[in-house]
Amino acid sequence: MSDARPDPMAADELAVQAALVEARAALALGEVPIGAVVLDAAGSVIARAHNERELGQDPSAHAEVIALRRAGAALGSWRLDGCTLAVTLEPCTMCAGALVLARVRRLVFGAWDPKAGAVGSLWDVVRDRRLNHRPEVAAAVCEAECSALLADFFAAKR
Repeated sequence: MSDARPDPMAADELAVQAALVEARAALALGEVPIGAVVLDAAGSVIARAHNERELGQDPSAHAEVIALRRAGAALGSWRLDGCTLAVTLEPCTMCAGALVLARVRRLVFGAWDPKAGAVGSLWDVVRDRRLNHRPEVAAAVCEAECSALLADFFAAKR
């Protein structure tokens, strides 16, 4: 009998791949291609979203915020204890603050965001010891694929 446990790196990669599916859906709508998924404690996707800022003319319609809202609705609670948020780009200050306030257990992200990232690039909101909750972080998961999707989108805009 094997005492094999699931490989957390493989699970993180699968989660970011699911977020990439959402990012590609955003791209098809002309949105900045960022996608996010929320997984419950068992690892099942309970919410998925992509950027909808242009669609709704809503500056807060980032993939992470929408996915957190949907996860809260799915669980019937704003407390997302035990959940993982996987996103294709390092969260900004708004999204990092939202995931801290939602008490997300883990954050997994793909590409670093040197211009607006708040999980180590410009700020480190999620590890600020003054806050009452600090999620675990897995960074740069499927980084090349996430970065390329964004780079191609912005190159086409120029």
